[in-house]
Amino acid sequence: MLTDSMPAEAVETARKRLSAAAEDLDANEVAALLLALAADHGVLASWQQVCVPLLAALRGHTAAEVATEHALSEGVRIGLDVFRREPARQLPTGGVLLAGAEHETHCLGLHALAAALRERGRGALLLGPALPWTALASAVRRARPHTVVVWSQTPVTGRAYRLVRFGRDTPGVRVHAAGPGWIEPLPPPSIRLTTLAAATAACLQGRAPC
Repeated sequence: MLTDSMPAEAVETARKRLSAAAEDLDANEVAALLLALAADHGVLASWQQVCVPLLAALRGHTAAEVATEHALSEGVRIGLDVFRREPARQLPTGGVLLAGAEHETHCLGLHALAAALRERGRGALLLGPALPWTALASAVRRARPHTVVVWSQTPVTGRAYRLVRFGRDTPGVRVHAAGPGWIEPLPPPSIRLTTLAAATAACLQGRAPC
């Protein structure tokens, strides 16, 4: 087991506090709350039980809701990026490369994955959103990872055939699809990762235990 579930009371309290900070458009407070939450309950539980439901509940139907969503997302991103990060101590990438699919502007889930790996003493090369496939191929040739995780938020960017072609062109690399955008079937060896726990386990596969 990579994670234990948070108690229901802790989940409810955390959601209320993060929601209040986001409604105040206070991304720094969101980040501080998330850091404390992750320290107490771990990244996986904090992400899956608190962050994901809160983000999913904000549909962006009104201007105020859009602003709140941005404050929440930015605060969560900051908190995840700061968690267990020591500027003076560079963790090895561990052979893991994370990137958003071409034209995909959202990749908050990859920041959660990078934080979950750091929590286990592992690094990752996170190249951010909207990485063209050609640039991703170039990065793989340079960094020589054993695992690549590509994030897609919507079906517009989650083109399974592009991922399959990329995997075929990079033999010896485990290529995984993450995020809700991948709705088309993925033939093996490509795998769709549907939870942060599954993504973390996939990235740690074949590595020495922490």
